[in-house]
Amino acid sequence: MNLSSRIASSASTHRRRLITLTCLMAVQSAGWAQAKPDTLRALESRGITVVGTFPAAGGLTAWAAFKGQTPLALYATPDGKHVVAGTMLDARGDEVNQAALEQAVAKPMTQGAWSQVERSTWIADGSDKAAKVVYVLTDPNCPYCNKLWSDARPWVDSGKVQLRHIIVGILTPTSAGKAAALLADRNPAAALDAHERKNVAANAKALSSGRPRPLADDGLKPLASIPPAIEAKLNANEKLMASLRLQATPALIWRDAKGMMQTRTGAPDGALPDIFGPL
Repeated sequence: MNLSSRIASSASTHRRRLITLTCLMAVQSAGWAQAKPDTLRALESRGITVVGTFPAAGGLTAWAAFKGQTPLALYATPDGKHVVAGTMLDARGDEVNQAALEQAVAKPMTQGAWSQVERSTWIADGSDKAAKVVYVLTDPNCPYCNKLWSDARPWVDSGKVQLRHIIVGILTPTSAGKAAALLADRNPAAALDAHERKNVAANAKALSSGRPRPLADDGLKPLASIPPAIEAKLNANEKLMASLRLQATPALIWRDAKGMMQTRTGAPDGALPDIFGPL
C-alpha cells in the first residue's frame, strides 16, 4: 500500500472511531437527560429535591435526590410509573451506589442549605469585610455559646472572621424571651455583645468547676410577651436548626475550602483554627 492509500485508510479509521465515540456520548447524554417520571414530580411536590440521574449499578435508572441534609437514591422501574427509594446491595451485602449518590447531590444540597442559612434571622458579630463568615446557632442562656463567643474574640477582633449568630430560644424557659429581647433591641449587635461580655468571667468559672448553668439575666431581661413577628423569626430559626439535624447549641455552620457546607456542634477546644483559619 502506497503512502496515499495509507493516509486515506487512516483517515477512514479515524472517522469511524469518531462516529462511534459520538454515538456513545449521545447515548450517555440521553440517559442523563431523561424526563422525570410523574412519580418523581409528585415527590418534588412533597419537598424532595430531585437533582437528576446518576451512574448506578444494577441496570435500573437511578435518580439522585435529597430532603434537607439526607441524600436519597430513587430507582425508576422500567414502566416509568414507579420509583423505589432505598439502598442497593451487591452479592456481598455491600452498598454499591452511595458514593455516586453523594457526589451527585453534594453541590446542590450545599447550595440549597446554605441559602436557607443566609436567609435566617441572625445578628452580625464582627466586620462585614471579614474574609470568613461562620454562622452560629446561639441560645442567649447557653453557657457553651458564651464560651465559643469568648474563644472566637481573636478572630473576630482582628477582622478575619464575622460570626453570624442565628438566635434560638430553646435551652430554658427564659431562653425564648431573652432571644426575643435581643431581636427586638434597636441595636441587636450591641445588645448581644453586652450580654455575652458581661457573662464571660462568671461563666468561665462555672465551666471550670464542672457546674455549667444558664447565663444570668443581668442586662438582658426576657420579654414577657413576644411580638408575633419576632416569634415567627425564632420559629423559623428553630425549623432551620431541625432541618440541618443540629440538636444543641452552639452549632457552627461554615463553608470549607471547596465550598461545601460543614457543621459542628459544641464549643470545640483547639478546633477553631481549622474552622476560622489562621490568625
